[in-house]
Amino acid sequence: MSTHATASAGVQVCSLKRDTPQTVPANSPYTVIRFPFGTAESYDVFTMHQVNQPDGYTVTSWDTDARSGLIWPSTAGWGDLYAMIQWEAGGYDELRDQFVRDPLGLTPTPNDTTATEHRPPSIGMQCWTKQWGVFVDPAVPLALRATHDDSVARKIVLAEFKLVIHPSA
Repeated sequence: MSTHATASAGVQVCSLKRDTPQTVPANSPYTVIRFPFGTAESYDVFTMHQVNQPDGYTVTSWDTDARSGLIWPSTAGWGDLYAMIQWEAGGYDELRDQFVRDPLGLTPTPNDTTATEHRPPSIGMQCWTKQWGVFVDPAVPLALRATHDDSVARKIVLAEFKLVIHPSA
């Protein structure tokens, strides 16, 4: 018996994992964290994170195209967002992360941010998790963004981004 939900379940889940480094430039604006498609660690039976996106765009290089960071909700409802970000050690004074609806300006209301956090660094590698709830809509993609204030480019060495939707009745 499978431990994962089937496509007919009420709750719908998309779970993404990036385990290769992504460079974030020094003192950059927020950067969309990009995720590969169809990996063994990811889960997407509700087709919320696909190469062929709902608006007709096709991602040709997940590691360079910010659209590979989008989750397109499969249905409207209450969404629980989860994230985990691990940064390499560095000379940070502050690390920043946020969830964002339409980070790429694909809808009439782009860059609708929520759960923005500015964090002082800890000793060594920077490891953070977060959770936030929002209403989601299939026409509005979601992303996880991050930045830092170090004077040199730094790497996110591991990241996860998850959406659990409790569909509207």
